[in-house]
Amino acid sequence: MADVTRANVRAMRELDELQNANHGWADRVADLVARACGHIGFVIVHAIGFAAWMIWNSLAGNPPDPYPFTLLTLFASAEGIFLMSFILISQNYQGRLAERRNQLDLQINLLAEQENSKMLLLLEAIAKKVGALQGDDPEVGVLVQATDPEKLAGQIDEAYRETEDSPQDAQK
Repeated sequence: MADVTRANVRAMRELDELQNANHGWADRVADLVARACGHIGFVIVHAIGFAAWMIWNSLAGNPPDPYPFTLLTLFASAEGIFLMSFILISQNYQGRLAERRNQLDLQINLLAEQENSKMLLLLEAIAKKVGALQGDDPEVGVLVQATDPEKLAGQIDEAYRETEDSPQDAQK
C-alpha cells in the first residue's frame, strides 16, 4: 500500500509542478510577494521602520516629514494598494489551482462511483448465477441510479430550492 501512496503523491507533485511551470510571470511575482508578506518578519520590519521614521521625524531639527507624517502615510497607502493587488492576483491563481483540483477530484469520484456501480451489477449477476439471489435486488438498482451525476445535481438543486422556499426561512 505504501508504494501506491508514494506513486499517488508523486503523481500529484508532478501535476503541481506542471501547473507551476505553466503559470505566467505575473502569477509568479504575485506569489513571491504574497509569500514574502505573509510572515511575521514582514510585520516586524514594517513596525520597526515606521517607528524609526516617526521617531526620526519627531526628533530631527528640520524633519523631511513632520507630524502628521504625510509622506509616511503616502508610502504606506501606496504599499497597501500594491500589496493588495499582489495578494488578490495570488489568490486568484490559487483559486484556479483549487478549481482544477476540485475538477480532478470530481472526475476521480465519478470514475470510482461508475466502477462501484459496475461491480454491484456484476456481483448481482454472479449471485444470481450461483443461486444466492432470486430476482433483482432493489437496493442495487437504487445504488446504481444514485450515482448518475446529472440526477444527483438535480436532487441537490431541488433540495436547495425546498430549503429556500420553506416557511421557516420566510419568517427569518
